[in-house]
Amino acid sequence: MTLKFSRLGECRPSLGEGPVWDDRRHCLFFVDIRAPAVHAIRLDGSGFRTWPMPSLTGSIGLAESGRIIVALQQAVAILDPDSGDLQPLIEITGEPARNRLNDGKVGPDGAFWVGSMDMVHEGRTPSGSLYRIDGRGKLSVARSHCLGVSNGLAWSGDGRTMFHADSHQGWIDRIAFDAASGSLGQIVRIVDASPAELGKPDGAACDIEDGYWSAGVFGGRLNRWSPEGTLLDSTPLPVRTPTMPCFCGDDLKTLVLTSLREPEQGDPDGGILLIGRSPVAGVPVQRWRDQ
Repeated sequence: MTLKFSRLGECRPSLGEGPVWDDRRHCLFFVDIRAPAVHAIRLDGSGFRTWPMPSLTGSIGLAESGRIIVALQQAVAILDPDSGDLQPLIEITGEPARNRLNDGKVGPDGAFWVGSMDMVHEGRTPSGSLYRIDGRGKLSVARSHCLGVSNGLAWSGDGRTMFHADSHQGWIDRIAFDAASGSLGQIVRIVDASPAELGKPDGAACDIEDGYWSAGVFGGRLNRWSPEGTLLDSTPLPVRTPTMPCFCGDDLKTLVLTSLREPEQGDPDGGILLIGRSPVAGVPVQRWRDQ
């Protein structure tokens, strides 16, 4: 498929990540991890807003109450975007000091799923974990101390499959998922090592035809995989460092991608938001069941 992207708005975060479409407010929320903040923007580039955060901010999820669940460095908090109030929810204990929370998303079970990563580039170790946080704030560990950079969380349209990636180790897993309980079943590695020319598997989203769209960071690609690990499409992008796609708009056919500003990696235009149209609609992301 042929996809074309243009720049959305004038904002340019240091490390844009975690875009999520709010169908109630008709805007896109996303984070800047390094200059920690939650941002919002409309699809026409207007209405840009910012809520500064107290520590590195890996990802967010929308809540049924209208609030936003926020993954901070080693804690999770709740943001009220109307008042700007930020309330602590839980501390993540047992993480090495060099780790932080990274990619997170609300699953079909109404829980917020978030993984961690080793922040040290040289000698990075697979010490990260994957956590599940239900609407009452109860935390459980789904995958323990086996992840270099937890990433790529997304669910199929029927809610029976979760995808999970590791940007450091280069793999993508397909995991059987019970939407009623949030329990994980059989794990199948569909991509063992993403080819260098496709980039490392970063943030992701699913479409209604069971395609898994993965941002190929440092490869400048948007890759669409089948559930079996077949590469269906690979679209070149105007930035080398895309970080996550998000399906937006009333028909969920508007694609927005965040990106990373990393001029030393040969990408002087990184950090911008990209917007384009998809021929297939995305799977709507669920809301954290805090009500």
